[in-house]
Amino acid sequence: MELTNKKRNRFFWLLQFLGWGFINVISVFVLKKISIELIIYSVVTGIFIGIFSTSLMRWFLKRNVQFESFGVNDFIKILAAFVVTASLFGGLNYFFGFAYVKLGPELTEAEIQHFENYDALWIWIINSLFIIGAWTVTYLVIKLMLKLNKDRIERLELNTHLKQAQLNTLKGQINPHFMFNSLNNIRGLMLEDVEKSREMLTKLSEILRYSLTKNNINAIAVEEELEVVDNYIDLSKIQFENRLEFVKEIDKDTLKLEIPPMIIQLLIENAVKHGISNLKQGGRILLGLKKEGERLIITVTNTGKLQIGKNTTQLGLKNIRQRLKLLYADRASFNLNEIGDEVVADIKIPLA
Repeated sequence: MELTNKKRNRFFWLLQFLGWGFINVISVFVLKKISIELIIYSVVTGIFIGIFSTSLMRWFLKRNVQFESFGVNDFIKILAAFVVTASLFGGLNYFFGFAYVKLGPELTEAEIQHFENYDALWIWIINSLFIIGAWTVTYLVIKLMLKLNKDRIERLELNTHLKQAQLNTLKGQINPHFMFNSLNNIRGLMLEDVEKSREMLTKLSEILRYSLTKNNINAIAVEEELEVVDNYIDLSKIQFENRLEFVKEIDKDTLKLEIPPMIIQLLIENAVKHGISNLKQGGRILLGLKKEGERLIITVTNTGKLQIGKNTTQLGLKNIRQRLKLLYADRASFNLNEIGDEVVADIKIPLA
């Protein structure tokens, strides 16, 4: 179970109070023949100094050290923070000790001997470095354990989402409405052109074969995906005829690049279903592919407005977003916008 940020903060402060409280209580009770005033003063100031100095160190580390991608610079920052915190810890202990000697009640012989033992500078240095060093190691170990736990949970969630995404991909690819419409259109076409009907049946079977056989792979060549898109457009034109205009602007250097299967197909299907089919006069779909640096830009522009019915599941769009997230994390993007009298869908996929 992964801890939320709120729970992590509570856990941190609880450990701070318990840890510093335990250390200071033990260190005080080891001493003999000291007054109750000095015991209370030492415990209270010791807890305050420990929590204050290490909390500042934690604040610095959280804002300046990249624990997710740890490097040499991060190690140097931790080392610098450790030295500064140890110096602050030792300085505050010396200050509060000096203040008690000068401003507090008269010291007993045991108490005088106790302060004399810690008068040497090297003792303060060793004591501060040891205590803050132990705290730093403990903090980093806990941080590492939390990160390992988070990574384990993310791997489990990734496996779960991947299985769900594969199921959704299969659902999104085999659109029953498209199948039934295509079969009905082909049946009507048989009365006019038997040869063309056979050709359309072949195209429909190719689409079904592609959607079923490519479901378990994560990458396919652009040119192979475009064949399925062409088949889909040809089948759609049986219904829309001259109402559907399809234009391709494809850079040749993109044809061999690999993309997730059915990504372009789902964009085209969304443009037909929610764009062209809602326009009596029909419209145009423009498919563009180009390479920009280390990214492939896929753009589908269709005539119409960005309005999706309330009863639709938007499974195709959800399918695209989920697969891009699983395959590329935050390195890929998908946007759907209305620009003038057109709807523009664009996908940016990293190539490296």
